[in-house]
Amino acid sequence: MTWIYFTLVLLGTFLLMEGITWATHKWVMHGFLWYLHRDHHQVEPGFFEKNDAFFVIFAIPSMLLIMFGSINHIWWMQAIGYGIMAYGLAYFLVHDVIIHQRFKWFSRSKNTYVRAIRWAHKMHHKHLSKEQGESFGMLYVHKKYWEKVQRDKQLMASRKVQYAPEVEL
Repeated sequence: MTWIYFTLVLLGTFLLMEGITWATHKWVMHGFLWYLHRDHHQVEPGFFEKNDAFFVIFAIPSMLLIMFGSINHIWWMQAIGYGIMAYGLAYFLVHDVIIHQRFKWFSRSKNTYVRAIRWAHKMHHKHLSKEQGESFGMLYVHKKYWEKVQRDKQLMASRKVQYAPEVEL
């Protein structure tokens, strides 16, 4: 029976992390820790960014909860730690792989959700300073971005693309 509660707490934590990420991104990363996040908006040479420090900052509570939960046999601590870790993995895949394509694993998706999160993130990055930002979340996509992508898909589907006829040489 405990594994059901463990799974529910893990999933609940995962879902709650979207709100925590949104708030942290808006008020911490675009606030007093902007000096770490700035190079993510204003691209500088090199593979690594100061912004990558947030990977470590967010991993620490996850590791501590898993460790202390394991040592003290407190299942809910472990579940919360694993929920944070699962969100971190999803964040890495969505943000670094799919959106910014730091790793070229999924570069040409036609999936509506993938296109919507990429467009929302593009709108976030159109602002080069810490002020006037939008779309601070990661996995939840506002309705206006879904609608934009769906309009684009309909527009592209309605176009009659004619290719030049093949000519024998």
